[in-house]
Amino acid sequence: MFDLTNKVALVTGARRGMGKAHSIALAKQGAKVVVTDISQEECQLVVDEIKSMGGEAVAFKLDVSNTAEVNQVFDEVVKQFGRLDILVNNAGIFAPKPALELTEEDWDKTIRINLKGEFLCAQRAAKEMAKNNWGRIINIASVASGGVGVGISGGAHYTASKGGIIGMTETLADEWASLGINVNAIGPGAIDTPMTSTSQIPEEAMKAMLAGVPLKRIGKPEEVSAAVVFLASEEASYVTGATFYVDGGWLAA
Repeated sequence: MFDLTNKVALVTGARRGMGKAHSIALAKQGAKVVVTDISQEECQLVVDEIKSMGGEAVAFKLDVSNTAEVNQVFDEVVKQFGRLDILVNNAGIFAPKPALELTEEDWDKTIRINLKGEFLCAQRAAKEMAKNNWGRIINIASVASGGVGVGISGGAHYTASKGGIIGMTETLADEWASLGINVNAIGPGAIDTPMTSTSQIPEEAMKAMLAGVPLKRIGKPEEVSAAVVFLASEEASYVTGATFYVDGGWLAA
């Protein structure tokens, strides 16, 4: 099951954290992985790790909010591999700030990277996937994305972007089903990543948050990657427009 041999997968925000874990997990299932992020040098380290395991991968610098750069990278991927089968829209930022202090620049930067960036990559990926009538697009959202009773203090811009991702996912799933493209989202809960550790969440706030998680611990990136692999596979052929929450039971509590 979950055999991705000869599939070509592109992962954004893949130099560290969840993106790195997703890249490695996809490679372990046989996919040829395109590792992208704002630092090609750091992406190359992930590529080297994949190659050391016997996998195939390449690295590209990619700012997902830059349309020209998105097109340039996707052009090169298709030129090199001849196709694109899987997109994991993982790139994102979280720079917490109280809503009353948020500037227009703060807001625009987060929306530009987290939401616009996912759309630009999804749109370009779909154009390639449609040529083969098969594709998997996996958008990384958040447990804090609206409608589930979870807000993040200092994260109005972040949660707005993540809620937008889920709404966009449902619409794209509807539009692109006839093209053979399945579009789904994953809403991670509290996951142990560099972004989490550098987001300046007070220790007491983190403890309070985890107290409400039935599993009583922070999640590992690899535990989200398992859902990514499933949604990227043929086994998920009847799953589209869905949001999978990987949150340790947070929403069930």
